[in-house]
Amino acid sequence: MTMTEARDSAGVIAPPPLIALAAVVLGLALDWLLPAYLLTVLLSWPERIVIGVVLIGTGAALAIPAMRGFRSAGTHVEPWKPSLALVTGGIFGWLRNPMYVGATLFLAGLSILLASDWMLVMTIIFVPVIHFGVVKREERYLEAKFGEAYRQYKARVPRYGIPI
Repeated sequence: MTMTEARDSAGVIAPPPLIALAAVVLGLALDWLLPAYLLTVLLSWPERIVIGVVLIGTGAALAIPAMRGFRSAGTHVEPWKPSLALVTGGIFGWLRNPMYVGATLFLAGLSILLASDWMLVMTIIFVPVIHFGVVKREERYLEAKFGEAYRQYKARVPRYGIPI
């Protein structure tokens, strides 16, 4: 990454896929060190399969069209690289952060599917880390870069798909 690219980026704390991977690895490690077995007791194997597959599928159904939308617009998917275009159509017309919502659903689904209690806890921790370490930084960057167009988009489309 050139010095110009480093200045023209959101300054996220870490690549979001690495944050998600950390949640998986830490969760599985804690399951091994301090097993809780709550998901195993609370949900049968068939229930875990159904819930896990639905959550993973929903997560992918949000994230994949979002990545395609970025590529179609000719901008970077990676938030540590410069944004070349403001993408507001498609899935981005419903929620501003479909990849992060998708990643959260994917992690929750994987946690339930694997009956990984600690991965589910790490998924809960993943949410504020992504919110404060990535999303809030991206929002400041996009507002500075795209100005009024981004402010209007923010006013029209909820951050995570629910108006809060």
